[in-house]
Amino acid sequence: MAYNEQLAALMREAGFLKEDGSVGLKVFARAAGRHAGKTFTHTYVQRWLSGMVPRDPQVRKAVAQALSERLGRRVGLEEVGFASGETMPADLGLSYPTKALDGIAAVTSLWRADLDQASALLVAPANVAAWNEASLSWLVAARHDMVNGTGKRRVTTADITGLRSMTDMFDRLDGQHGGGHARRALIEFLGTDLGGLLRGSYDDKVGRELYKAAAQATLLGAWMSYDAGLHGLAQRYFIQALRLADESGDRLLGASILDAMSHQATFLGNYREAANLARAARMGTASSGSASAAAHFYSMEARALARLGEAADCDRAMAAAVREFERRKPDDDPADWFGYFNEAELAAELGHCNRDLGRAVDATTYATQSLGPVESGYVRSDFFVTMVLADAYLDQGEAEKACEVALGALEIGEQLKSARCEAYVGEFRQRLSGVGSSAVVKDFVDQVSGTRLWTPEDARRAPSRDATLLT
Repeated sequence: MAYNEQLAALMREAGFLKEDGSVGLKVFARAAGRHAGKTFTHTYVQRWLSGMVPRDPQVRKAVAQALSERLGRRVGLEEVGFASGETMPADLGLSYPTKALDGIAAVTSLWRADLDQASALLVAPANVAAWNEASLSWLVAARHDMVNGTGKRRVTTADITGLRSMTDMFDRLDGQHGGGHARRALIEFLGTDLGGLLRGSYDDKVGRELYKAAAQATLLGAWMSYDAGLHGLAQRYFIQALRLADESGDRLLGASILDAMSHQATFLGNYREAANLARAARMGTASSGSASAAAHFYSMEARALARLGEAADCDRAMAAAVREFERRKPDDDPADWFGYFNEAELAAELGHCNRDLGRAVDATTYATQSLGPVESGYVRSDFFVTMVLADAYLDQGEAEKACEVALGALEIGEQLKSARCEAYVGEFRQRLSGVGSSAVVKDFVDQVSGTRLWTPEDARRAPSRDATLLT
């Protein structure tokens, strides 16, 4: 049986849902009935909690009004879990909220629409103007002196520790299995647990830590949505994560989100916007003193410039990335944001850039350096750089070596549910099509034709021209 956890959470917060159940349900039934001009019993409330959405719009509004009255704030239908089937604003989550409460409302609505599988949201493309507006808003936003929560639930540092632990768990799952693996479970967690915390009560110190943890969790939701190929949705999560980070006062966290947005923009072919997002991240943290962060921002800028074919500017950005990286002091860097950015990660970025600039030998050198003698433990990251290495070998005319490397990557990729990984395979497939139907190519295709990433499940069910290009 379905269960409306959103309604249950709000009723608990408002004091309507108690341990014994019945008394609170009757009180809530009377409150909702008063707003609807009808008489409800606890049985009605039990049906709503079980997942039944009232057909009468007036009843739905009455439930929200009863909760709003008790909580002392506006409660929308989407927050109650009654928004299914209603029109979702086309620009939901695209704007950078002016006020913290507006940001909470926006991200809460996104979670609900996502879980309701709102088709308009799941198929939405990225909006170029939204990237520009968000980065500018973050750069010029007034700093916030106080963060306060006024809800009934008292938020503690233990709550924030729990939130971070869950985020870390989902982050590990994402890195090992791809964004398509546990994305929905993460969103369910955010919509119930994190939503309740943000609507709780907390002082300034706890509030800033809560917003920081919330921004990290929402950022992970954005990354997983991006990796799953839900680009319009991912962009909206990135924007709302940026606003949450701004409320926390952590500029490097906000810059890391712009950095991630740059990564997505490059993937989608919006290279000029991607370069600008990376520059905005660097400009907004010029006084932070984090060389690791600056190195990564330059790397993202270089990635975009390489795709544009602007070799001279890309070379300058790559040189700056190396220069900043060499002067970094890992112990002084914020481990949460850029602690992972080591020699292997930098080499991977330089490998991407040189591949895209047509410098196959240099790309091979950097990709090999990135992979190194020891596995990184990040399956998807290793997959990406291995495919870059395979591309570079193909570009040098070494088809046999390229196929050998790609075969290893595709075997690794069997555990990954990732649209981004599929895109890397697509690039290799395109390069391989120019080699012709040699014995090496035919043997490779025979070996990989049944793998998850070479022939995705949808293509296996209904093979397209592209799916059979090299078969």
